[in-house]
Amino acid sequence: MSLLKFHRTLQTTDPHVVPVLIIGQLRHLTELPFERISPKLEPRVERETYAKAVSNLHPAPTDTCSLYLDLARVAVLPLKASRHNTASRAHSITKLIQSNTTGVSESIVIVCEKQDLLASACAVARAFPLYSRKTSKGANAEPPPTVHIEFVLVGGDNPTEAEITEEDVLVLANVTVGIRLTARIVDAPCNEMNVSGFLSEVEAIAFELGLKSKIIRGEELQEKGFGGIYGVGKAALDPPALAVLSYEPKGATETVAWVGKGIVFDTGGLSIKGKTAMPGMKRDCGGAAAILGGFYTAVKSGFRENLHAVFCLAENSVGPLATRPDDIHRLYSGCTVEINNTDAEGRLVLADGVVYADRDLKANVILDMATLTGAQGIATGKYHGAILTNSDEWEDKALEIGRRTGDMLSPVPYCPELHFNEFNSAVADMKNSVMDRGNAQVSCAGLFIGAHLGFEYSGTWMHVDMAAPVHNGERATGYGVALLAGLFGEHSKAAILRDIANQPTVLRNKAAGNGTEPPLKKACLD
Repeated sequence: MSLLKFHRTLQTTDPHVVPVLIIGQLRHLTELPFERISPKLEPRVERETYAKAVSNLHPAPTDTCSLYLDLARVAVLPLKASRHNTASRAHSITKLIQSNTTGVSESIVIVCEKQDLLASACAVARAFPLYSRKTSKGANAEPPPTVHIEFVLVGGDNPTEAEITEEDVLVLANVTVGIRLTARIVDAPCNEMNVSGFLSEVEAIAFELGLKSKIIRGEELQEKGFGGIYGVGKAALDPPALAVLSYEPKGATETVAWVGKGIVFDTGGLSIKGKTAMPGMKRDCGGAAAILGGFYTAVKSGFRENLHAVFCLAENSVGPLATRPDDIHRLYSGCTVEINNTDAEGRLVLADGVVYADRDLKANVILDMATLTGAQGIATGKYHGAILTNSDEWEDKALEIGRRTGDMLSPVPYCPELHFNEFNSAVADMKNSVMDRGNAQVSCAGLFIGAHLGFEYSGTWMHVDMAAPVHNGERATGYGVALLAGLFGEHSKAAILRDIANQPTVLRNKAAGNGTEPPLKKACLD
């Protein structure tokens, strides 16, 4: 476990004592005067050595060169970043660090433009996961090594724009704490991170932020009408729960709610997964974990509006009390749902969560985040989450913010009049899984959640499916924290988050009109 420490300016160090890794785009490294990087290299590396090393870098897509033994290295990022990629090349930053770090106290220097500062810092954090149960020698070194993260900012017409403030450093630290917290929760197995374990994490964040949590758990869920969360989790030894953290500053005029799917382990229930599909299902709480990390980051960075984090927590287990296919549950919306697939459980718990956010918390902007479908990875890939929303404006904004923060998104069709009939039921308001698995599964799964708000919902609703980006190989990525911090950055006191949110956005070409549609009827009976 490494400690991460951010600095405003380069700290003068000898690479023989503190190894250094310098990362940047080739054009930035080539144009960078040696004097700006020399505090990390001298007296071991001279100007000519540095210039020759940079001139011999040939990214395909990346490349590295040793400057002094294996203690000072320079690495170059890919030359190209297409319009659906992040200009920061964040994913390559993480990979370069993972393959070039020493495992001891060291410095990582990122050469970048200020607009890529946040995404680059988040990329560094993803390379240093917190969770480990290794017992090998050195795995739990005391004190843990410190990674010093420093930046050389380039570009910009105004020199003051290329400065890092003390506030910037604090915000970067808060965002990376949120990312590493999220990844640690997702990496932890269910024998540790069960519902009770997750609630302990919620309570710890509440204590640190000086807030109180609200928890509805076990039989109380059924009594209060949360049939989705209760039905999914009632077979597990550790009871399901709905947990809420609320931050309500003075002067707030808007209410935002983030709702996270927190399935701490997903066996599939009685529609049980196969032996190769079940390993890794500890990650099914990735949405709720990102909401917790994002909430921490937003509050620590001075969120100025009402912000609620809603955690829908359950273990989808097998046992005598497990929900059966053909069972019918009444959810918090009042809608009845015929269960035809117990492995389509995330949408059930989230349906309860978003309705609670609307009905009880009076949120006018609701975002739910979930590792919802395996189809997401097929539809939008390993690096881009899928966004489904009733708002053109927020979709455009989310896509742009995703590129700026490195938590990238791609839209999927919002078309309930064409897709929601996949859930038709002869005996209930709807089924919980589609008839045709070849018909826009990612959209359909999200529409099930939106149906419980009602398709006439007058507020903004966004659904983010991040089943694939939640992990890279066997490690969690902390996906979602930076996205939330940037997407709602206009409500932050932190300048760096406001800048991320308020940079000019290039909107997609739209057909004539304002992109709005007449409201559809509610999908179920009141």
